[in-house]
Amino acid sequence: MHTIFNNNIYTTKNMSCILHIETSTDLCSVAVSEDSQVIYHEENREGHSSEHLGSMVDEAISFTDSHAIPFDAVAVSSGPGSYTGLRIGVSIAKGICFGRDLKLIAVPTLELLCVPVLLREVIEEDDALLCPMLDARRMEVYAALYDRGLKTIREVGADVVDNTTYKEWLDQRPVYFFGNGAAKCKEVISHPNAHFIDGIEPLARWMQPLAERRLLQGQTEDVAYFTPFYLKEFVAKVSKNPLLAP
Repeated sequence: MHTIFNNNIYTTKNMSCILHIETSTDLCSVAVSEDSQVIYHEENREGHSSEHLGSMVDEAISFTDSHAIPFDAVAVSSGPGSYTGLRIGVSIAKGICFGRDLKLIAVPTLELLCVPVLLREVIEEDDALLCPMLDARRMEVYAALYDRGLKTIREVGADVVDNTTYKEWLDQRPVYFFGNGAAKCKEVISHPNAHFIDGIEPLARWMQPLAERRLLQGQTEDVAYFTPFYLKEFVAKVSKNPLLAP
């Protein structure tokens, strides 16, 4: 068993098979990795209902079972993100872990968003920072700041974005913004050190290096007690229809 570095993120050669589940946004995806290679993946843009995710997971499990590949763990996106999506994803991941006696790996959603950016090799500056953003509401985003080695520079937070929100870091070095929250910030963040990367989505197939690193380092979760990182409490909407209101 050994670890190699690929574009500043870990890739492990540890003979493991992991089922990956990602439901932090409206995009629902499932993947399977074996020995640091993604051997199966599927995406669905019709939402992350238990029906959609359940059938996708069943197909992934059928694929591995048909090839006699035993799972070692289940990795699930741990948030922040959609309250409903995270809850469904974690519930299904837990069920599989209990049923098959597997380890549970939690992959932070904002770290996950950084993986395709690093693999694309679009960032040239060694001192550049990565700022993954998930859309929250209005001009609010869930965001964090990482260096190119995914060391946390600023912890995850819910930011109300204006032209001064990230000025402290933009005044010092380039910052690359991406994720579905970055699009609405383009016209607001006009600093010359601000760069935007389009088309970056949290997909299960990008979870592989982060999940394998955690498995290698023994960073697994208590299946019974693990809960997603919602960041903000869920607030149910009250219907405007008086017949439906409580």
